[in-house]
Amino acid sequence: MLKLSGSNLSGHDVVRAVRQGWVISLDTAQLEKVAQARELVLRLLESGSPVYGINTGFGKLSETSISRESVAELQRNLILSHSCGVGEPFSGEVVKAMIILRANALMKGHSGIRPEVIRLLIELVNQNVVPVVPSKGSVGASGDLVPLAHMSAVLIGEGEAYYRDQLLPGAKALERAGLAPVALEAKEGLALINGTQAMTAQAVLALYDSDILLKSADVAGSLTMEALRAIPHALDERVHALRPHQGQILVAANLRRLLDGSRLVHGSDHGRIQDAYSLRCIPQVHGATRDAYKYVEEVINTEINSVTDNPLLFPAEGHVVSAGNFHGQPVALALDFLGIALAELGNIAERRIERLVNPQLSGLPPFLTESSGLNSGYMIAQYTAASLVSENKVLAHPASVDSIPTSANQEDHVSMGSIAARKLGSILANVQNVAAIEILCACQALEFRDRSAMAPATRAVYELVRSVVPPLEEDRVLAGEIKVVRDLIVSGQVLKAAESTAGELD
Repeated sequence: MLKLSGSNLSGHDVVRAVRQGWVISLDTAQLEKVAQARELVLRLLESGSPVYGINTGFGKLSETSISRESVAELQRNLILSHSCGVGEPFSGEVVKAMIILRANALMKGHSGIRPEVIRLLIELVNQNVVPVVPSKGSVGASGDLVPLAHMSAVLIGEGEAYYRDQLLPGAKALERAGLAPVALEAKEGLALINGTQAMTAQAVLALYDSDILLKSADVAGSLTMEALRAIPHALDERVHALRPHQGQILVAANLRRLLDGSRLVHGSDHGRIQDAYSLRCIPQVHGATRDAYKYVEEVINTEINSVTDNPLLFPAEGHVVSAGNFHGQPVALALDFLGIALAELGNIAERRIERLVNPQLSGLPPFLTESSGLNSGYMIAQYTAASLVSENKVLAHPASVDSIPTSANQEDHVSMGSIAARKLGSILANVQNVAAIEILCACQALEFRDRSAMAPATRAVYELVRSVVPPLEEDRVLAGEIKVVRDLIVSGQVLKAAESTAGELD
């Protein structure tokens, strides 16, 4: 069970809740604070004073007064008018994470929404009602208005949703789940859509999967180091103590543990003084990506426990404040940063793949096949890796450096955080595939080495891969094998195999 209070929620817990089907509940004591903020909304309505989004229009229309009789219609119209997204729908995982994150923000008690609306929101997750939310349409300021409107439309019986994998009109999906739509009241539509939860939902999923990928990349690098009989001196603890970036120190320690007991890298005559950068600088490059990851994780965990709508209510003082917490710039910059960092993880892995398949660099059979010429071996697998990392160089261009005015220039600077989030997902998937290709190539290269001299940790990974992919003796279709190994990485099985002997990696 995952209990939401508006505080102390971690992104990893959100992902586990979504993927493992945890029941979502609400902190009872915190709901009292939610109710207090709602009472302030009612007092403001009674006063007749103009308050943005409660008895005024939105954006450029904020100077338009709305009558007391029309405030509920205003909120419904807000959801309907903002449901104008395009593109492929988000996955069910992203949508469920959006719902959990929006509910958690509303639980802070500064948004003026009724507790029963939050309860209905989390029941969508508990009853497996998944709104259809198009992936494109947000500019990442004033919140992720468009995707959150599509999410919220189902609450009022509009839009579409999947119920038990069947696509239905929103009202019908609620009915099948034993739920009833809600009639939104003053401020509630705005409270639902004024937030950064579309970009942060994608962020928490990407962070979770990146955590596994970062450690798996160390595993892949250690396999390649054995296959190429790398010189281990570059992993010397004393070296990294002299440049004490935390990520660099952690990666060097991981590699030392992964290669512990390897006679392919330790105690052998390498015939050269030092290795190429893609081997020698794994701690520095992988480590820098680790440091970027830690920064982004901190930003996202702060964001998911924040209030990101407008206006904000302060019940204790009886105040309402219009401000800009909906602006996605902190998240947008962080997600661009992680995209760049993951792209570099792929770049250095692709260079190691090239060293594995190139006989002039590896001392191994050309393209890791004994009958080269008749067979192409892993020649084109390296092409695929090259294609993926080159695509990532395009995707890594920051979305957050762009802005375009909206709402008749009232909203004249936006973050593009939702675009940064989508690009990050694509980069992550590409690097997972590059890591799979590196592991496949390293395992094939080890067919030409003394595998009895492998480290216990790398041998465990080799055996896992060989349980699903046999050695390449003659050309065959490799696409399915890349997918199989990618699935082993994404599921954490590669990491688990390595850690079965090396212990938990940092």
